[in-house]
Amino acid sequence: MTAIAVDAAEPEDPPQFLPLKKVAAVGVGNALSFYDFLTYSFFAIQIGHSFFPGGKASNSLLFSLATFGVGFATRPLGGLIIGAYADRAGRKPAMILSFTLMGLGILGLALTPSYGRIGLAAPVLLVFFRLMQGFALGGEVGPSTAFLVEAAPPLRRGLYLALQYATQDFAVLVAGLVGFALSSLLAPADLESWGWRLAFLIGAAIVPFGLVMRRSLPETLFHAPPPADGSAPIRRRAPTRILVLGLAMLGAGTIANYVLGYMTTYAQDSLHLAASIAFGATIVLGAVAVICDVACGLMSDRLGRKPVMVISGVALTLLSVPAFLLMVRAPSVWTLWGGTALMSALLAFMSGPALITITESLPRGVRSGALGTLYAVAIASFGGSTQFLIKWLTDVTGSPLAPGWYMAAAMAVGALAMILARETAPVKTGVHGDLA
Repeated sequence: MTAIAVDAAEPEDPPQFLPLKKVAAVGVGNALSFYDFLTYSFFAIQIGHSFFPGGKASNSLLFSLATFGVGFATRPLGGLIIGAYADRAGRKPAMILSFTLMGLGILGLALTPSYGRIGLAAPVLLVFFRLMQGFALGGEVGPSTAFLVEAAPPLRRGLYLALQYATQDFAVLVAGLVGFALSSLLAPADLESWGWRLAFLIGAAIVPFGLVMRRSLPETLFHAPPPADGSAPIRRRAPTRILVLGLAMLGAGTIANYVLGYMTTYAQDSLHLAASIAFGATIVLGAVAVICDVACGLMSDRLGRKPVMVISGVALTLLSVPAFLLMVRAPSVWTLWGGTALMSALLAFMSGPALITITESLPRGVRSGALGTLYAVAIASFGGSTQFLIKWLTDVTGSPLAPGWYMAAAMAVGALAMILARETAPVKTGVHGDLA
C-alpha cells in the first residue's frame, strides 16, 4: 500500500482543547449521516419490492442488497477527495460539504418513484443516490475523526473518539426505533408502499439543523508558517505498517458491524420472526453499542488501547458461531435479542480502541485524508459485500449459520492485527502530543 504524503501541518500555536459538549455538533452530524445510510439496510426487503418487483422474493432481496452494496463503491473516492480537502482547507468546511451531500442523497432516495410508476428509471435513480450517499459518507469519517482527536485533551482522546462510534450506533438505535414504530403501526402493505420512505424523510428533515450546528464549530487544523530559512517544509507520510494493520482491523470490524446490521433482515428472512421483533433486535444492537462505546473509550484511556481491543476481538471470534447457533436452534425474541446484545457489546469494545489506535498513529498533516481513505477502502472492500455475501452463502449452503462463520473468520484476522499493533495510549506511552 502506498504511503500518503503531504506538507506537514503543525500548529502555529498550541491547539485549544474543547469541552466535550462543544463537539456535540460533530456527533449529531455523524449520527444523521449514518442513520440515513444504514436505514436502507433495515428496509432492504421493502425497498426490494418497490424497485425490483417480479420473480422470486429472494431475488428481489438480493437485488436490493446489491444496490445497498453499490453505495460503498464511491466511499473510497469520497474519503480521498473530501479527506484531502480537510487536510488542506480545514476540518470544518469538509464536514459541512459531506453533510450537505448526504442530505441531498437521502432526500432523492426517499422521493424516487417506484418501478411501477417510472419503470427502469426507478432503480437507475436509486443507484445514483446510493452512490452520492456513499461518496458523502466516505468523506465524513476522516474529517470528523481528525476533528475529535485534535479537539480532545490527550488523556481523554479515547472518550472523545468514542463519539465517532457512539453516534454511529445511536443512529442504529434511532433507525431501529423508527423501523419498530412503523412496522408496528402500519399494515405490511402500507409499510412496503410508502412507510419505508417516511423513515428516510425523518432523517432528511433534520439536515438543516445539522448544518447550522456544524457551522458553529471552531477549526482544529492549524498550518505552520513557512520555515524562516526558506527551506522546504517537512513532508510527512502515513506509516505503511499502520495502514496495513489498520486495514485489517477496520475490515474485520466492518464485516462484523454489517453482519449485525443485517440482523433485522436475517430475523425475518432466515429465522422467520415478525418484523416488529426483528426491528427490536436493531434497537438492542444500537442501545448496547452506545453504552459500550462510551465505556470502552474511558477504559482505553485508563488501561490502554491494546488490552481492551485484543480481549474483545478474541472473544468475538470465539463466540460468533455459538451465538448464531443458539438463535437458529431456538428462534425467539430472547435468543435473537440476547445474541445480538452479546455480539454488539464485544464489537464495540473492539472497534473503538482500534479506531483510536489508527488515528493516534497518523501525523496531523495527513490524518484526515489517510484515515478517511483507509476507512472507506475497508468499508468498500468488506462492508459493501458483506450482506450480499452472507445472504448468498446462506442460500447456497442452506445453512443459516453462514453469517456466524463469516464473521468469525474476519474477526480472527482482525484480532491478529490488533495483537501486532503498537500501543498508542498516552497513559501507557507517556506521549501526550501527536505521536507522529
